[in-house]
Amino acid sequence: MRRILFLLIFGLAGLGVLLSLGIWQVQRLGWKQDVLAEIDARISAEPVTLPLQVSKGAHKYLPVAISGEMGPGEIHVLVSVKQVGAGYRIIQSFSTGDRTILVDRGFVPTTAKATERLTGPMEVTGNLHWPDEIDSYTPEADIDANIWFARDVPNLAAALGAEPVLLIARSRTDPNVTPLPVDTAGIPNDHLQYAITWFGLALVWAAMTGYFLWRSRANSESDAT
Repeated sequence: MRRILFLLIFGLAGLGVLLSLGIWQVQRLGWKQDVLAEIDARISAEPVTLPLQVSKGAHKYLPVAISGEMGPGEIHVLVSVKQVGAGYRIIQSFSTGDRTILVDRGFVPTTAKATERLTGPMEVTGNLHWPDEIDSYTPEADIDANIWFARDVPNLAAALGAEPVLLIARSRTDPNVTPLPVDTAGIPNDHLQYAITWFGLALVWAAMTGYFLWRSRANSESDAT
């Protein structure tokens, strides 16, 4: 009888832990959906003028409209786009007259790397962003070949003589450059899968607990006879 009671208590305790983890992930799912909805709303809002003092904490994803001209140099950041393949993000400096910032104009395939870009006065709308793309596995940029492997904002700014402020264009600035605007697709939201996993484990745990209780009871009755 003690063994059955122990198995019952242990089984219920484990089931409670697994169900609690599943419920917690469901709550996290609701929280993450609210966060993503807030980011989406911020990204798609009407653009404003570039703030005098730009802060990552206060202005991430801020929609901005600027007027001016692209600088003469450009940096190519190697990327891969679904259903298209490898290519480059075109990063250039952009002068508004009194300030110079970085603009990510968008994507070109590898075959269009050397294509001449549209220049002259223009207006660019986009979102301020500080992409976190650098880690210990990121290769060093090949400066001679002008191939970078991440949008390393401080080093990009130093190379192009601009403020370390990056605007990801959502308006087309060149017929041959496809904008890759900021969106929430790259922000992970796996809480539903986690919840299903925990609830699935809870179901398996309950089945195993029931099986062991049945075996223990059967053994007890066998011993009694």
